[in-house]
Amino acid sequence: MNIGLSWFDNSKDPIETKIKKAVEFYHNKYKKVANMVWINPSMPTPEPISGIQIKTSKSILPNHFWIGRE
Repeated sequence: MNIGLSWFDNSKDPIETKIKKAVEFYHNKYKKVANMVWINPSMPTPEPISGIQIKTSKSILPNHFWIGRE
């Protein structure tokens, strides 16, 4: 994924909720459905979310998400 949306969320919400909020924002902004989210490996491993592939990368800061389409 070369193009995406950077999202920061340090709330106490579960990681699945954070991802769903970010994906919803992406959809509202770009009128496209995100299918990939990158997170920092130190973050809790989320439960699978239908239609979204979750990957990890050390280049993503904690509490940040990189959302987009593969």
